[in-house]
Amino acid sequence: MEATGTDEVEKIKSKFMSAWHNMKYSWVLKTKTYFSRNSPVFLLGKCYHFKTDESGELSTDGSNFDKINMEISGNVEEFRKDFISRIWLTYREEFPQIKGSALTTDCGWGCTLRTGQMLLAQGLMLHFLGRAWVWPDALDIDNSDSESWTAHTVKKLTASFEASLTAEREPKILSNHHQGTLKRNCDDNEMRNEVYHRKIISWFGDSPLAAFGLHQLIEYGKKSGKLAGDWYGPAVVAHILRKAVEEARDPELQGVTVYVAQDCTVYSSDVIDRQCSFMDSGKADTKAVIILVPVRLGGERTNMDYLEFVKGILSLEYCVGIIGGKPKQSYYFAGFQDDSLIYMDPHYCQSFVDVSIKDFPLESFHCPSPKKMSFKKMDPSCTIGFYCRTVQDFEKASEEITKMLKSSSKEKYPLFTFVKGHSRDYDFASSPLHEENDLFSEDEKKRLKRFSTEEFVLL
Repeated sequence: MEATGTDEVEKIKSKFMSAWHNMKYSWVLKTKTYFSRNSPVFLLGKCYHFKTDESGELSTDGSNFDKINMEISGNVEEFRKDFISRIWLTYREEFPQIKGSALTTDCGWGCTLRTGQMLLAQGLMLHFLGRAWVWPDALDIDNSDSESWTAHTVKKLTASFEASLTAEREPKILSNHHQGTLKRNCDDNEMRNEVYHRKIISWFGDSPLAAFGLHQLIEYGKKSGKLAGDWYGPAVVAHILRKAVEEARDPELQGVTVYVAQDCTVYSSDVIDRQCSFMDSGKADTKAVIILVPVRLGGERTNMDYLEFVKGILSLEYCVGIIGGKPKQSYYFAGFQDDSLIYMDPHYCQSFVDVSIKDFPLESFHCPSPKKMSFKKMDPSCTIGFYCRTVQDFEKASEEITKMLKSSSKEKYPLFTFVKGHSRDYDFASSPLHEENDLFSEDEKKRLKRFSTEEFVLL
């Protein structure tokens, strides 16, 4: 009885925390984001121009399209469609209980896991859909600005409290998306793309069986001493993502691997070995690789000297974004304009969506409006991601990024480096690709414990 009572208290507490975090962060979704008409906007390697003869700022929510000419309006709409098409993963509530805890929500602690999921999702979108793909229904999403999120949160707070006291499940607000709508006439390619669109989202579902869902990521995090409810840093999340992809059993995922840089160094031969490892089908083939580089952009504060490099990275089409944010508040950075970074914010608690059902609603997995933040406000600890489909793509990317690192570095040492050879050639213990008895090697565990405190050697 005592244990049951404790669980009930935890459930009530989690509901209050969900409502509190909605109230704390939801104003961000309500506020509009303005973009300059006179500067290009970059989004994961794509460049958009909003330039007109008039000076001033432009809102991307569509509220002042009538003030600008049709050509620029079209460009703004293309940007909005591209941005909305990225997969948005946020706090969720009322999902299946996390093993070893009473938690049914990640509100207040899971933001870095969510931004890590968004980065991995972009890598998988590049792999299965390509950078040119956009969601056909992107512009049909209702803009968040039209709803009073704070009022909505107060209602949810009251409903949560009453439901907790009466031991009843909080009533769901059913989506009317897909109801009464005509099915789109799609050709085979569009149908294929929609299948992969849904499949990628389903891999991030909030259920124990989802390959990259919160439940699985937390299980891998336990190997580095992290528990559900703990705060995860960008470097730890990078290693968790690598292990999650490595352990994924879906045949569709056997053609993708993840490499995490060691001590700000990418060992080229280690990457190529991963790409050329045998597929589970028994055939030798090359894999696409997502390269994750945990770095620190300064000491206590972000060094503005790194701004041009970060902008350069986000200008590359094979960049899959940056896991970063403000101190103890993680964002997924996907672009920039001038000295401001464009990001998606995971800090809004949405209801659990069962992605195992056919035609599950997609709206809550796509962010209706981009947000901007000054680069100087960015926490220095972050993880940068790249996607390379082939070995040739990796070699080309390493050359291009190396040039970028050298040209942007005002110091003697670049932010990170690409080195020929294997890590073992430099007296580092190489991490095995597969281990049967333990998910992380002893060397990895030591590295993860160091990363968990977000300490880096600054050269």
